[in-house]
Amino acid sequence: MLRIGWFSTARGQTSPKLLGAVYGAIQRGYLPARIEVVFCNREPGEDPNTDRFLELVGSYGVPLVCYSYTRFRRERGLPPVRQGDPLPPWRRDYDREVMRLLSPYSFDVGMLAGYMLIVSDVMCQAYPLLNLHPSPPGGPVGVWQEVIWQLIAVKAERSGVMIHLATPEVDRGPPVAYCVYSLRGPSFDPLWRQMEGKTVPAIRASEGEANPLFQEIRRHGVARELPLVVETLRALALGRVAIREGQVVDESGSPIHGLDLTEEIERVLKSEAQEGGV
Repeated sequence: MLRIGWFSTARGQTSPKLLGAVYGAIQRGYLPARIEVVFCNREPGEDPNTDRFLELVGSYGVPLVCYSYTRFRRERGLPPVRQGDPLPPWRRDYDREVMRLLSPYSFDVGMLAGYMLIVSDVMCQAYPLLNLHPSPPGGPVGVWQEVIWQLIAVKAERSGVMIHLATPEVDRGPPVAYCVYSLRGPSFDPLWRQMEGKTVPAIRASEGEANPLFQEIRRHGVARELPLVVETLRALALGRVAIREGQVVDESGSPIHGLDLTEEIERVLKSEAQEGGV
């Protein structure tokens, strides 16, 4: 049975859905795993969305550990870490304290699901941490918004979703599992035609994220995030893929560049579509 440590800031609406999808799969017996502990870098009262997530964890009866990153930083008079800046040395101190709080719990993998902090090297070395990223191996890096704009800028033929090992180098860790999907076809082709003669900077300035092509790419990616998390954890639980000394290997122990779960994800989506049409 796979033992999971769950890490989340729970800033948005997707975080409880991710946890709920995995918890539900475990309860149905589909995923032979157990969530040993949930860690949140916010404490009750800091944010309404996070508070609802913490209540959800409590309803599942899963052990919960909270340690406010904001309080840690403010009590020490430390400045915010701006996106793109290298992690300051004191970030290791926060992660060490998190690790101390989690020391009573043992887990095989940690799942970063809506966890808004970049983990430092000390935490990456302590746990195999899985991170969800909205592009396939070799695809664009960065937050999901920038990934989509990059896809549009290069007129990409396909995209995907990936779960990779977290490393201090953001979005560059070894792929564990992934799925891909086409950016062409009936739902995409008319939207690409609308983009002809336009530049991404002009579209961002005039339409922003309301652009129909941007929205369609996002819709396809989001639809695959929850099933990919579940299927990746299931593949780990069943031994189809494993993490050994920072390396991703298949069931025979041979190194791989991630397990392609496209077929499984598309099957899940087809099943959901059929159930929705009943």
